[in-house]
Amino acid sequence: MSTGTAPAAGVRRGEAGRRGGDVRSDLYVAVEAGGAGLEVSLESRVAALYGDSIRETVESTLRGLGVEAARVEVEDAGALPWVIEARVEAAVRAAGLPPAATGEGAPSPSPAAPAPPATARHLLRRSRLYLPGNEPKFMLNAGLHRPDGVILDLEDSVHPDAKPAARLLVRNALRQVDFGGAERMVRINQLPLGLEDLDAVVPERPELILIPKAERPDQVVEVADRIAAILGQAEPGIWLMPILESAVGVENAFAIASASPAVVALTVGLEDYTTDLGVVKTREGLETLWARQRLVNAARAAGVQAIDSVYGDVQDEEGLLAWGHASRAMGFAGMGCVHPRQIRVIHQAFAPTTEEIEKALRIVEAFREAEARGLSVVSLGSKMIDPPVVTRARRLVERARELGLLDGGEE
Repeated sequence: MSTGTAPAAGVRRGEAGRRGGDVRSDLYVAVEAGGAGLEVSLESRVAALYGDSIRETVESTLRGLGVEAARVEVEDAGALPWVIEARVEAAVRAAGLPPAATGEGAPSPSPAAPAPPATARHLLRRSRLYLPGNEPKFMLNAGLHRPDGVILDLEDSVHPDAKPAARLLVRNALRQVDFGGAERMVRINQLPLGLEDLDAVVPERPELILIPKAERPDQVVEVADRIAAILGQAEPGIWLMPILESAVGVENAFAIASASPAVVALTVGLEDYTTDLGVVKTREGLETLWARQRLVNAARAAGVQAIDSVYGDVQDEEGLLAWGHASRAMGFAGMGCVHPRQIRVIHQAFAPTTEEIEKALRIVEAFREAEARGLSVVSLGSKMIDPPVVTRARRLVERARELGLLDGGEE
């Protein structure tokens, strides 16, 4: 695998992308300065059909970046134009050619798609699917699995040497890929490297930025301020979701959750958290129960959503369902997933049951009847219903309606 790292001093050659028998929807590009013009050598299984188009995309990308003379080697494995553009640009940057191409704002020849409207603060966020930021094959059809959100990940799933190339790939994916209405999220790297990620992706208007390893409120403020500066406005205009992954982060949960009006949710990374504690992460999760409860309480106090961690065992659907049920019972609004097959189970776990909906409807109706009769006391059968119970029932009815489990007129 080639990663697009900077060449040794004096060497004006850069590489980016991936090649090999298991690679698909990607390509390898090597760019070397020199020659009388643009010399493109292409290998592709679809060269007979799309060779001219691939060459045209490579050449137009190079010229858009100010490169007029270079020898280019391309090994294509079914890459779409936006992937070709990202890989070519990464290779150009790695070669240090030319100065105009080294800035984070170097344009891509493809036109950016119109920015979608910003998502709602209390949007349904039951599932968020992690997609490695350097693997275009996982991005192309992610929306077909119907997650509530997709996370284009620039942190843990990307090798350190591949981060500059992944940054460009994620930028272009935000421009060109249809994620089927899923909220488009980007997990940046730990600060200060994450600020470079923001420079690349924020102009493409993702709806939400995840901040890893959040331990202090000033980190959240720094991200919010950088986003606002990039967009040239007073407020970020993009939601933030800090990730608590250490004992210090959990201790500062409320301060982090309330650090900026742009914070819409708070989540936890249990792999790093248990490592920080020096304990083993178990299927039952008792070792992280206190931290998760504290996060829920802090999120609720700050008026933001609490989002649980991922469940790492992709094969254990029974364990995932049990974890999801327990997570919902604790007050979490959703959780992460590392494989599309987990989405259905998570949605099942976070949906109210038929019995819960029917009980909530009875409570709401009993409260309505009591109000109509001028009564301050609400009863359901032999039980007295307190106002907090009515509020909780109304929220459950609203959630059921949001999930399509109730018709609009029912309450």
